[in-house]
Amino acid sequence: MEPRQRMKELTDILSDANYRYYVLDNPTMPDFEYDRLLRELEILENENPGLKDPNSPTQRVGGEALSQFEKVNHPVPLMSLQDVFSTEELEDFLQKIEPDTLFSVEPKIDGLSVALEYIDGRFVRGATRGDGNVGEDVTENLKTIRSIPMLIPDAPERLIVRGEVFMPKKSFEALNERQEAEGKTLFANPRNAAAGSLRQLDPKIAAKRGLDIFIFNVQLAEGVTFSSHAESLNYLKDRHFKVIPSVILSAGDIVSRVMQINEERETLPCDIDGAVIKVNDLSLRERLGSTAKFPRWAVAYKYPPEIKPTVVEDIVVQVGRTGVLTPKAVVRPVRLAGTTVTNATLHNQDFISERDIRIGDTVRIRKAGEIIPEILDVDVSKRPAHTQPYLLPSNCPVCGAAAVKDEDGAFLRCTGAECPAQLSRNIAHFVSRDAMDIEGLGAAIVDALIERGCIKSPADIYYLTLEELKSLWKSGDTAAKKLLAAIENSKQQDVSRLIYALGIRQVGAKTGKVLAAAFGSLDGLMSAAQEELTEVPDVGAVTAASISDWFRQPQSKHMVERLRQAGVNFESKRIITDTRFAGMTFVLTGALTKFTRDDATERIEHFGGKAAGSVSKKTTYVVVGENAGSKERKARELGIPILSEDQFLEMIAE
Repeated sequence: MEPRQRMKELTDILSDANYRYYVLDNPTMPDFEYDRLLRELEILENENPGLKDPNSPTQRVGGEALSQFEKVNHPVPLMSLQDVFSTEELEDFLQKIEPDTLFSVEPKIDGLSVALEYIDGRFVRGATRGDGNVGEDVTENLKTIRSIPMLIPDAPERLIVRGEVFMPKKSFEALNERQEAEGKTLFANPRNAAAGSLRQLDPKIAAKRGLDIFIFNVQLAEGVTFSSHAESLNYLKDRHFKVIPSVILSAGDIVSRVMQINEERETLPCDIDGAVIKVNDLSLRERLGSTAKFPRWAVAYKYPPEIKPTVVEDIVVQVGRTGVLTPKAVVRPVRLAGTTVTNATLHNQDFISERDIRIGDTVRIRKAGEIIPEILDVDVSKRPAHTQPYLLPSNCPVCGAAAVKDEDGAFLRCTGAECPAQLSRNIAHFVSRDAMDIEGLGAAIVDALIERGCIKSPADIYYLTLEELKSLWKSGDTAAKKLLAAIENSKQQDVSRLIYALGIRQVGAKTGKVLAAAFGSLDGLMSAAQEELTEVPDVGAVTAASISDWFRQPQSKHMVERLRQAGVNFESKRIITDTRFAGMTFVLTGALTKFTRDDATERIEHFGGKAAGSVSKKTTYVVVGENAGSKERKARELGIPILSEDQFLEMIAE
């Protein structure tokens, strides 16, 4: 079969599988088979770039990062709705509509409104609502949402639909777990997380966030007419859109349905903040018209946030995988938004102090974004006598190491290099590719070794025995011996990798290389004064203090000594003798075929240069591979020299 035909066949198969999995929630293809076919399509596209379809299923992972979003004028305005906050206001709206009118009642998804445009059935553009008339082009980010069809069957010449992008509750919880693991600020609620994800300039970030969408309106359909809203939604369903669940009711049944949706909100996969009531008859909508701001044929009933009193029975401190000390209020059980709440987040010391929250206090509590219970305020009039202001401990409650404030002063963080609460994450970082690069020591193996007490510090990796490892695999000795060999080989890594692997705050892989070059060994780095550290390029006062403080900690000294006794290399092997790239900054973009990005970066640094991730006036050269995007365009705009892969190979020839 010729490539063009096979690529179309694969696109059709994979698109249908996406539709059944993400829209119908009825998967028919095993994940392995899907991945195999997707890989086959990727190979064909790389071999035949001229035949590559912009709407190919391979583009779901996100393309090149953008420098900014382009403005989009909406052909049909994306109007907002008038809010009502009581059944009386809702009844007042219904009474203004002529008798015997039928209405569509839908949950109001708490997300971000967008318009999707299709030309001859192909998805060509997606834009945010903006002010209703002008939004922003977020097409590349929307392509990462699997429930949005890239191609639709039996399509009109031009179709524009409106939908609400949201982050499912499960995706939100997983995102916040990753944020916590990486030491980043948690998102307050799914709506904020969805909005922030959709407006990422790098689509690859949006692709990791697990966004979804419900389509709820036809904005424009050239050559197609509808008599009712229900008919238009059925039309969209037939074209593989994920359509908002909707029921058609008479005016007398609407209030009870709105209340029923409120009762069901805990069972929904996403957050809602109300219900939308729309006239079903489209000709009646035209007669009713709109005000300057809102259509007269629809309203949004907003559910009030549920707030209840309870008592703080205790405050406990948890230590996250990044070492952050997080206080949590243990509260007297209270029913809130459909669930029983027994704990509430207290965020940090500032949050506690601003509200003066104490053990024994009566507080008002609500769910933030219907997910995270939070304390709103304290009823001081009910405060028991002799209570004391609460202060977070100055030492880690898990390992006893000093707890210090982050750079911004918002959080306390455990400084223990061997803290059990951080052990799993610390080891994952220690063995990662840019650190000691120990292949085979994955999360499942690490967790099993921690559970058995074989590892209590990253240094313990180098003391593992064949007996301890071989029981972890069915293959026994073979896999265990392979892992032991990888561990042994990692002892010879350059000290720059070890410096990064130690997990010192503010010290990334590049800083590790700079420090190794400046001090020549781990011992040299350990003995350096803060003043010496700040003289190193790219090392500021905060980083210098972080390095100095880390090496002073007892747990750090113990771990370093164990690494030394195990025979781990403490010396730098990166002696730069050829400085042909000194003072130069390179940016790599596009699909490189003659070397990997890591290989190219290694060569640039070997000759004293620097590899950067974005193009600026300080960039010396941009090396472009196949399908280079915005970085190449920006380089041309700035007049920065562009190199092909062959030209770059000539420059790095020994």
